[in-house]
Amino acid sequence: MSLTVAVQMDPIERINITGDSTFALMLEAQERGHALLYYRPEKLSMRDGRVTAEMHPVRVRDVAGDHATVGEPTRVDLATVDVVLLRQDPPFDMAYISTTHLLERVHPHTLVVNDPAQVRNAPEKLFVTQFPELMPPTLITRDKAEIEAFRDEVGEIVMKPLYGHGGAAVLRVTKNDPNFGSIYDLFSVTFREPWVVQRFLPEVKQGDKRIILVDGEAAGAINRVPAENDIRSNMVRGGAARPTDLTARELEICGAIGPALRERGLIFVGIDVIDGYLTEINVTSPTGIRAIKRLGGPDLAVSIWDAIERKVKARGTERRRQSA
Repeated sequence: MSLTVAVQMDPIERINITGDSTFALMLEAQERGHALLYYRPEKLSMRDGRVTAEMHPVRVRDVAGDHATVGEPTRVDLATVDVVLLRQDPPFDMAYISTTHLLERVHPHTLVVNDPAQVRNAPEKLFVTQFPELMPPTLITRDKAEIEAFRDEVGEIVMKPLYGHGGAAVLRVTKNDPNFGSIYDLFSVTFREPWVVQRFLPEVKQGDKRIILVDGEAAGAINRVPAENDIRSNMVRGGAARPTDLTARELEICGAIGPALRERGLIFVGIDVIDGYLTEINVTSPTGIRAIKRLGGPDLAVSIWDAIERKVKARGTERRRQSA
């Protein structure tokens, strides 16, 4: 099949193609003969219920510094394209949430990946709490007394903003840390939302595994090892990607959450697992597929597009059935 694919993303000229999963998806779509359009979130508009965006036709190539040719823009009705890839990076703020409301007006007539309503309702650090049996002890609050009681109970903790991303503002706090009061004050004036407080997992020094699930099935993984003297394994924070296999426990985690992902239309998901504990379920703009392929794993862009095409085909079959 030949599809028209619109990609909602950050400025394409600024991406680092070495590790950019959106770019990998665009390369695979182009390889399959799909027509690519590119637009930035701020170019979305809705008038009288009709959602449009100023879009550019685009051709991509795996050449650093010369990775895209962008054509002249035209305003396109999103109802006329087959697939929208919702791929701008967080922060997951009201601007991000607003785009999900607009995209919800065209989905599923136009297949949006991931389902915009479910992206809105499944923030990384909240959706995961539906599976407490898979997680380390976790508290979500901004109440100082609650945090202190939790720290007294579990010992060392990690504090991080509920809607943070990329490892920003992730702090380790020891049981008797004299800096806790200052950290609490800093979080209080910086973040209006509650915070995530988790028992610190010292095994993070061995790596934080990023596992990609495609339509609810485990498809590939990398182990992200923190830099020396850092607890954050995010590659944008100096973490190093290493090849890895999935353990029995990690397969158990994927099996437990897979049905919920499929039910919510979350086709491309990245989860984070430390020492057999699930810490996040990433649904907004997951990354990792280029690193997995580079380290000898499968090309997950192929698996993701196989899943997307199956859903587009099934949608077409259902439409024909209803009109018969």
